[in-house]
Amino acid sequence: MKIIKSLLIAGSLLLGTVHAAPNDFLVSTDWLEKNISNPKVKLIEVSVNPGVFERAHIPGAINFEWHTDLVDTVRRDIVSQQNFETLLRKAGINNDSTIILYGDTNNWFAAWGAWVFDIYGVKDVKLLDGGRKKWETENRPLVAVTKIPNVGNIKVSVANTALRARLSDVVAVAEKKSNIALVDIRSADEYSGKVFAPAGVQELAVRAGHVPGATNVPWGQAVAADGTFKSVDELKKIYAAAGVDGSKPVITYCRIGERSSHTWFALKKLLGYDVRNYDGSWTEYGNAVGVPVSNPAGTVWGGK
Repeated sequence: MKIIKSLLIAGSLLLGTVHAAPNDFLVSTDWLEKNISNPKVKLIEVSVNPGVFERAHIPGAINFEWHTDLVDTVRRDIVSQQNFETLLRKAGINNDSTIILYGDTNNWFAAWGAWVFDIYGVKDVKLLDGGRKKWETENRPLVAVTKIPNVGNIKVSVANTALRARLSDVVAVAEKKSNIALVDIRSADEYSGKVFAPAGVQELAVRAGHVPGATNVPWGQAVAADGTFKSVDELKKIYAAAGVDGSKPVITYCRIGERSSHTWFALKKLLGYDVRNYDGSWTEYGNAVGVPVSNPAGTVWGGK
């Protein structure tokens, strides 16, 4: 099998197709620049800040707006199977494409995108390690013009609900009815209930604190100074120190599910653990009536 794989890689190099990637789920900025002209490589930017893509983006990239393209715009839910497939085809994605996702804010919403891609069974999806920031810091090429791709032929699967946690799953953990490791990846102040949410955000809950039984491992502990993921050995040590070692299933959550997607990616894709992302996160849980809440700081909502 190893011989066949080596021959396939060698053949790809000779044909000018995709170079061998560093691993199955991440590519480096150097790898991407070398492969950027390959027609099988499809580059998708998923950023949170408005206008970032329009000002300049990596050559060949297509823009997905997380709050309209990757979600249902009427009810709180992920994008439907049909709409997602249409979105990908318009982006020129085929069944044999290698899809690279990247974005601003340390790839939070790019990781959210990777989670949605995973839910719908799309294969060969990777994150650009370090995201947009690392690409820019290294002064790699950016363009302002977006080329309209030819329509792709990709077919996506029915949603895999096993990758998604619901409110009832999390309440079961809080009530000690489920043996699942719950990882709150928000800041220490959010976890303790000192603050309801980071300053300036729109999505809020009327209760502060965390889900009882959740351990706090802020998402930033998983990345190095340049925004790239730490090594597998480092990641294992970080999460094992918090009692998360892959011996039982894991649920990650944050405020609206985007930061927790980043940790989901680290635990699921890089460490291979059994992980679900709770995209309802604290804005659902902290607004739910009658659920258990731990609020060490004792902060009380003032209705303002």
